[in-house]
Amino acid sequence: MPPARIDLRRLGLAAALLAAGLALALPAPAQSPPPYKFSARVREVLVQATVLDKRNRPVNDLTEPDFQILENGVPQKISSFEHSDAPVSVGLLIDNSGSMSDKRPAVQAAALAFIHDSNPQDEMFVVNFNETPYLDCPFTSNVNRLQQALDRIESSGGTALYDATVASLDELVQNGHKQKRALLIVTDGVDDDSVYTLEQTVRAAEREKDAPIIYCIGILPHKNYGGAKKRAQRALKALARATGGQAYFPKHLKQVAVYTRLIAAEMRQQYTMTYHSNQHTPGYRTIKVLVRDPRRKKLRVIARDGYFPNAVHGVVARR
Repeated sequence: MPPARIDLRRLGLAAALLAAGLALALPAPAQSPPPYKFSARVREVLVQATVLDKRNRPVNDLTEPDFQILENGVPQKISSFEHSDAPVSVGLLIDNSGSMSDKRPAVQAAALAFIHDSNPQDEMFVVNFNETPYLDCPFTSNVNRLQQALDRIESSGGTALYDATVASLDELVQNGHKQKRALLIVTDGVDDDSVYTLEQTVRAAEREKDAPIIYCIGILPHKNYGGAKKRAQRALKALARATGGQAYFPKHLKQVAVYTRLIAAEMRQQYTMTYHSNQHTPGYRTIKVLVRDPRRKKLRVIARDGYFPNAVHGVVARR
């Protein structure tokens, strides 16, 4: 018998929280952006970077002297540098809304391909979401448990993508054990049922130390009915761009597995760097990662745009 489902939106009841043991709860609807707290003290800032050549092939032979990090345009001293297949804490967010009913088998197969291509030491959780995000499998490295969670195909209802993302970000922060953290979102449409806005969700992802990367796969309709396709593309690109991830838009279902495997490979080839900021401003700080390699030209670096110092997302609580 599959384990009881954990409703990430309605876990305010103490009995449900005790029964779940590891529950996330979304608060009552907010009319203003989630509360953030700032302090002058800055911890270590984590940056994960992917470097591609002019043919979009990964560049994997760079060393620390090849990189320079700018924060608010000011050079920063890299305090640690790693380029290895380090394990990652990963959240799989799978759209289970009504419009996904005919797509879920292909998406499930693509998600399993991602799991099998990832580092065996990765830890992952699965959130299936429609108008309600469900944590169907907490962090585990057990492939059978992950597959069982992906089997929860009950496609119905609307799409609360932003609520599911906010809740999953907090799951990563509170229960992830790996330094590197990422979300993989697979959806087929625009959010139509969330408490949180796109802007609030992006800001929740722009943390300082935790620095999750968000990858998105949008299985969008071919026609832009009422502008829905463009709104969905904008949202997924914004989430990916702000965190140093990428958004992909397959033209047919067979391409979904191609992209999940591509993402798994990218995560295993990233450069991981940390630095201690020499800036003292409380607001948003931009990050720019530069690569200086005279052997090659036109290298492209994919990394997060910036962060809020000591941002504490206080809207998804665990008891």
